Amino acid sequence: MMTLVRKILGALILFLDRVFVPVVKVQRSPADQARVDAKLATWTLYHLEACPFCVKVRREMKRLAVTIPMKEINADPRHHEELMAGGKMDQVPCLRYFDDSGTEHWMYESDDINAFFAKLGV
Repeated sequence: MMTLVRKILGALILFLDRVFVPVVKVQRSPADQARVDAKLATWTLYHLEACPFCVKVRREMKRLAVTIPMKEINADPRHHEELMAGGKMDQVPCLRYFDDSGTEHWMYESDDINAFFAKLGV
Protein backbone atom coordinates (compact mmCIF):
# COMPACT_ATOMS: atom_id res chain seq x y z
CA MET A 1 0.00 0.00 0.00
CA MET A 2 2.77 2.46 0.92
CA THR A 3 4.51 1.74 -2.37
CA LEU A 4 1.37 2.72 -4.24
CA VAL A 5 0.99 5.92 -2.20
CA ARG A 6 4.65 6.84 -2.86
CA LYS A 7 4.27 6.23 -6.59
CA ILE A 8 1.15 8.39 -6.76
CA LEU A 9 2.72 11.20 -4.70
CA GLY A 10 5.93 10.98 -6.72
CA ALA A 11 4.00 11.29 -9.98
CA LEU A 12 2.08 14.27 -8.58
CA ILE A 13 5.30 15.99 -7.45
CA LEU A 14 6.89 15.52 -10.88
CA PHE A 15 3.74 16.70 -12.67
CA LEU A 16 3.53 19.88 -10.59
CA ASP A 17 7.27 20.50 -11.04
CA ARG A 18 6.87 20.36 -14.82
CA VAL A 19 3.70 22.48 -14.90
CA PHE A 20 4.97 25.23 -12.60
CA VAL A 21 8.44 25.93 -14.00
CA PRO A 22 10.43 28.37 -11.85
CA VAL A 23 11.37 31.75 -13.26
CA VAL A 24 15.08 32.30 -13.82
CA LYS A 25 16.13 35.06 -11.40
CA VAL A 26 19.74 35.38 -12.56
CA GLN A 27 20.80 36.64 -15.96
CA ARG A 28 24.49 36.35 -16.85
CA SER A 29 26.53 37.28 -19.86
CA PRO A 30 27.66 34.25 -21.90
CA ALA A 31 31.19 34.71 -20.53
CA ASP A 32 29.98 34.84 -16.92
CA GLN A 33 27.73 31.83 -17.44
CA ALA A 34 30.66 29.91 -18.92
CA ARG A 35 32.77 30.83 -15.86
CA VAL A 36 30.07 29.61 -13.46
CA ASP A 37 29.50 26.42 -15.47
CA ALA A 38 33.23 25.68 -15.48
CA LYS A 39 33.49 26.17 -11.70
CA LEU A 40 30.57 23.83 -11.04
CA ALA A 41 31.44 21.17 -13.64
CA THR A 42 33.25 19.03 -11.05
CA TRP A 43 30.40 19.23 -8.53
CA THR A 44 27.68 16.59 -8.34
CA LEU A 45 24.13 16.57 -7.03
CA TYR A 46 23.01 13.13 -5.89
CA HIS A 47 19.23 12.99 -6.00
CA LEU A 48 16.03 11.05 -6.50
CA GLU A 49 13.76 12.19 -9.28
CA ALA A 50 10.51 12.36 -7.28
CA CYS A 51 11.94 13.36 -3.89
CA PRO A 52 10.31 16.68 -2.88
CA PHE A 53 13.52 17.93 -1.23
CA CYS A 54 15.51 17.12 -4.37
CA VAL A 55 12.89 18.91 -6.47
CA LYS A 56 13.35 21.94 -4.19
CA VAL A 57 17.10 22.01 -4.92
CA ARG A 58 16.66 21.43 -8.66
CA ARG A 59 14.12 24.27 -8.83
CA GLU A 60 16.54 26.62 -7.05
CA MET A 61 19.23 25.59 -9.53
CA LYS A 62 16.86 26.59 -12.36
CA ARG A 63 16.14 29.95 -10.69
CA LEU A 64 19.87 30.65 -10.33
CA ALA A 65 20.77 29.35 -13.81
CA VAL A 66 23.10 26.80 -12.21
CA THR A 67 24.03 23.62 -14.03
CA ILE A 68 25.56 20.87 -11.92
CA PRO A 69 25.99 17.26 -13.05
CA MET A 70 23.33 15.15 -11.36
CA LYS A 71 23.29 11.47 -10.45
CA GLU A 72 19.98 9.74 -9.74
CA ILE A 73 20.87 7.19 -7.10
CA ASN A 74 18.14 4.71 -8.10
CA ALA A 75 18.99 4.86 -11.80
CA ASP A 76 22.46 3.36 -11.40
CA PRO A 77 23.70 1.39 -8.39
CA ARG A 78 27.16 2.95 -8.84
CA HIS A 79 25.70 6.39 -8.05
CA HIS A 80 24.36 5.11 -4.74
CA GLU A 81 27.71 3.44 -4.01
CA GLU A 82 29.53 6.74 -4.69
CA LEU A 83 27.17 8.55 -2.33
CA MET A 84 27.73 6.02 0.44
CA ALA A 85 31.51 5.86 -0.06
CA GLY A 86 31.97 9.63 -0.12
CA GLY A 87 29.14 11.17 1.85
CA LYS A 88 28.66 8.22 4.21
CA MET A 89 24.90 8.88 4.50
CA ASP A 90 22.05 7.29 2.59
CA GLN A 91 20.24 10.60 2.12
CA VAL A 92 19.44 12.89 -0.76
CA PRO A 93 19.75 15.56 -1.90
CA CYS A 94 23.48 15.57 -1.42
CA LEU A 95 25.81 18.08 -3.02
CA ARG A 96 29.41 16.97 -3.55
CA TYR A 97 31.50 20.07 -4.14
CA PHE A 98 35.05 21.32 -3.97
CA ASP A 99 36.11 24.49 -2.19
CA ASP A 100 38.72 26.92 -3.56
CA SER A 101 41.56 24.84 -2.13
CA GLY A 102 40.25 21.73 -3.90
CA THR A 103 38.97 20.02 -0.75
CA GLU A 104 35.98 17.79 -1.32
CA HIS A 105 32.82 18.34 0.76
CA TRP A 106 29.48 16.53 0.99
CA MET A 107 26.48 18.67 1.91
CA TYR A 108 23.04 17.35 2.79
CA GLU A 109 19.70 19.07 3.44
CA SER A 110 17.89 21.01 0.72
CA ASP A 111 17.74 24.25 2.73
CA ASP A 112 21.49 24.12 3.43
CA ILE A 113 22.28 23.45 -0.23
CA ASN A 114 20.03 26.28 -1.43
CA ALA A 115 21.51 28.67 1.17
CA PHE A 116 25.00 27.63 0.02
CA PHE A 117 24.09 28.50 -3.58
CA ALA A 118 22.80 31.90 -2.47
CA LYS A 119 25.93 32.57 -0.42
CA LEU A 120 28.17 31.68 -3.35
CA GLY A 121 26.41 34.21 -5.51
CA VAL A 122 26.40 31.80 -8.43
